[in-house]
Amino acid sequence: MEANVFRFRDARAAPDPVLEAEPVAFGSQPVPLVLDNGSFQARAGWACPGPDPGPEPRLQFRAVCARGRGGARGGSGPQVGNALGSLEPLRWMLRSPFDRNVPVNLELQELLLDYSFQHLGVSSQGCVDHPIVLTEAVCNPLYSRQMMSELLFECYRIPKVAYGIDSLFSFYHNMPKNALSSGLIISSGYQCTHILPILEGRLDAKNCKRINLGGSQAAGYLQRLLQLKYPGHLAAITLSRMEEILQEHSYIAEDYGAELQKWRCPDYYENNVHKMQLPFSNKLLGSTLTAEEKQERRQQQLRRLQELNARRREEKLQLDQERLERLLYVQELLEDGQMDQFHKALIELNMDSPEELQSYIQKLTLAVELAKQKILQAEANLEVDVVDSKPETPDLEQLEPSLEDVESINDFEPLFSEEAPEVEKPATTVQPVFNLAAYHQLFVGTERIRAPEIIFQPSLIGEEQAGIAETLHYVLDRYPKAVQDTLVQNVFLTGGNVMYPGMKARVEKELLEMRPFQSTFQVQLASNPVLDAWYGARDWALDHLEDSGAWVTRKDYEEKGGEYLKEHCASNTYVPIRLPKQASRASETQTSGRGSGASGSGAGEQA
Repeated sequence: MEANVFRFRDARAAPDPVLEAEPVAFGSQPVPLVLDNGSFQARAGWACPGPDPGPEPRLQFRAVCARGRGGARGGSGPQVGNALGSLEPLRWMLRSPFDRNVPVNLELQELLLDYSFQHLGVSSQGCVDHPIVLTEAVCNPLYSRQMMSELLFECYRIPKVAYGIDSLFSFYHNMPKNALSSGLIISSGYQCTHILPILEGRLDAKNCKRINLGGSQAAGYLQRLLQLKYPGHLAAITLSRMEEILQEHSYIAEDYGAELQKWRCPDYYENNVHKMQLPFSNKLLGSTLTAEEKQERRQQQLRRLQELNARRREEKLQLDQERLERLLYVQELLEDGQMDQFHKALIELNMDSPEELQSYIQKLTLAVELAKQKILQAEANLEVDVVDSKPETPDLEQLEPSLEDVESINDFEPLFSEEAPEVEKPATTVQPVFNLAAYHQLFVGTERIRAPEIIFQPSLIGEEQAGIAETLHYVLDRYPKAVQDTLVQNVFLTGGNVMYPGMKARVEKELLEMRPFQSTFQVQLASNPVLDAWYGARDWALDHLEDSGAWVTRKDYEEKGGEYLKEHCASNTYVPIRLPKQASRASETQTSGRGSGASGSGAGEQA
């Protein structure tokens, strides 16, 4: 294969098997279920106690659903995750429970949970008798947590639940145990990017910042770039293929401007451009037909054309005969002296006089006779063509084609071009005018760095937001110098959108530019930016299985509401709902009562 040519994998997800459930008890406590509820991919598995807590999550699937069509597969219901197979044919039907990274559609979220419980071997008909550790968005709205708690406690009747932030669970997994670490988390996912300051092991929610850009926007930007570059391959440039290019062929430039200057060099471009091979058909690459086979094919096409024209003539002849019979019937009315009926029929035919009727009858009679002659002549010529096998092209002038016949023949004009027959010439392969394989290649050059660059420069796609570097500088400026020095000693990168090569070097370069002279900092990349959130949630569940101060129980849900949250090292900050309006109404009632009493006493004095 040519250098730097890569084929699209076009991976198709395999349906998940239904697994057997893990041991249901550990002492007096059931085994917790760990669910990383991501907007791109959901991950589910068991937090098994013991020296070996188990492998990676048992279940990983795309967090999308599609309604099944009733008549297509016997009334199949909604399809979820990996059961969908390839997403591109169903792209217009896909639905997600998330708005950005916040679950808002309770019905679709229930489908994802049903799919997880079913394939983990948990019966969700009566109740799910397992504690659940569930990830949620940073500064998750209370309404979203309330809906999730209502679904878990009312529908699945779970005993208790613990909510945590995915990036904090990843931080928890990569930091030393029992250490109150401080640091600065840069978490970039499918829909958004967060800058999260951690002070002594707890999230400082007041100074968290969010950028509404992630892998989804990068894939959409890359798709627009390549569709503008290759308008002939619009349908083949799909979002799934763009995500594959981002994951396997893109990188972050340490210096974006200098990198673009390198790409201007022809040698650098030739050595670094990635040629993505689109699928294509080889049928058009050549033909091995001999001259006799070509002549036979032309004769077959000519016979089909003659048969088509014969059918059209017969249909037109039948219509003309029916109309002629109608006109002759009206003429008989005139000859029989039935003048009233004759005049009515003449009006229906939109004619003014018997002379006009006679003229139409003569014209139609002549047209019918000519049509019959043409049909007979065409049948005779067709028989001659079948018997005659000469290589010469038949003479089409004998057919005396009508205007419709000429239009039909024009469609097949390239097939009847005059050419001298080749005698005893061996079969040769016709070389294509151009290389179809090269025509179906996407040259991905500067697009390799332009698409992921949007998280540092959102203005590339017209977004009026600050990039990671500006947001990082803004968050650090909200702290004293001593706290800034502590935070930058532990800059932690996590999330699926930080896996580009060069991401760590780019963050180090940005920090070097914004930090004071001779100051130090440390940037660390998660050991597995995609799965460390699930691993951290599993570790947290095993470490806090007996800790009642970290789990929201059914009693807490019934007493304090669905939005209630017990804080821990990987959780959001709980801000209870305040209702100032009710207090103001009560004060207004008291004030109005006092005012009415005062006015009553005044009225008595006046009386």
